[in-house]
Amino acid sequence: MPNIKSAKKRVKVIAVKAARNKAIKTNLKTNIKKAEIACSSGAEDRETAVRAAIKRVDQACAKGVLNKNTAARRKSALARKLNASAEA
Repeated sequence: MPNIKSAKKRVKVIAVKAARNKAIKTNLKTNIKKAEIACSSGAEDRETAVRAAIKRVDQACAKGVLNKNTAARRKSALARKLNASAEA
């Protein structure tokens, strides 16, 4: 446990930021999973699910939770799965 006042504050601030990052990541994973399931099952709302997942990826990138290249890679993978499900 830290003794210095600034170190105590850092522990509190880091806990708040970690909780926010965890919430963003959890929401992101949920949306990506829903989009992938919609694409693989050929659901009617797969395009809206992919659009929602891409929005979450962009939001996570804007918040600094994801690197921009990681965000681009995930968006590309979602688009590929959507296109593959449309062709099938």
